[in-house]
Parts: sequence; C-alpha cells; structure tokens
Amino acid sequence: MSLTHIDQENNPTMVDVSGKNITKRTAVATSTVIFPEEIKHYFKDKELITKKGPVYHTAIIAGVMAAKKTHELIPFCHPIAIENCKITINTNSQGNAEIVCSVSLHHKTGVEMEALTGASVAALTIYDMCKALSHNIEITTTKLLSKTGGKSDINQT
Repeated sequence: MSLTHIDQENNPTMVDVSGKNITKRTAVATSTVIFPEEIKHYFKDKELITKKGPVYHTAIIAGVMAAKKTHELIPFCHPIAIENCKITINTNSQGNAEIVCSVSLHHKTGVEMEALTGASVAALTIYDMCKALSHNIEITTTKLLSKTGGKSDINQT
C-alpha cells in the first residue's frame, strides 16, 4: 500500500486528480460534545443559549464556513466548490450535542475532509461559546460515517 500524498522521491505532494472522472461525491461526518452537568441547565427548547448567543445556530454557521475553507487549513486538500453542506446539531438523551455534517458536490475528488472539518469546527465553536460556563467540556468521537463516489463507498453508520 502506498500513501497518496507522497511522491516517488518521498516528498509530500497533492494528489493529481486530473485523470479522474467527475462523479457525485458525498461525505457525512460526526462529532460529539459532552457537557458537564453545570452547563445542561442552560438549555431552552433544545437550544443552548449563553451570553454569546445561540450556541447551536452559531456552531452550524461556523461549521459550514469551515467546510468551505478546508483547503486553506489542510495542506493537500483541493480547493473545491461545495454544492451542499448541511450541519445538524441535536441534544441526545444524555444532554450532549451530536453534530452531523453532510457535504456533497460533483467533482473529481471527495469531500471527506470537508465533512470532518465542518463537524470539528462546529464542535470547537460550541466549546468556545460555552467555556465561560465550564472548561470541563469534552469533544469526542469525531469520525467519518459515510462517503460515496470515487473508487469506493464507505458506510460506518
């Protein structure tokens, strides 16, 4: 098995996608934010409100913005025109935030990193907006759930 981002001289390189076919590519990633008990009483109608504003709504906006800028953050990601990015944040039965980021486009390269970046930055935004309430917030289980298009499909849901 060879690494795709290493050339024949063992130098880091961007993957050449010029010979690939344009197909519909999708990816779904998730991240979980575990809240300590002292934060859970700030929820109002399934939305977390702090002095900084509506936490989940702000995290959704930040996650979408991050997904669109993934190529600026991850060195060998291709700049791509995302056609759709949707982030949902729900509070699970334990009172923690479950973030799901879905990304899609028609292109020669996939969007796994964009989905992972969107979910991760949404989680980091929740942390940032709640850290004045407690630093005992934990971000866990950031992972790819599925991807379609390209050489292979993955479904880990």
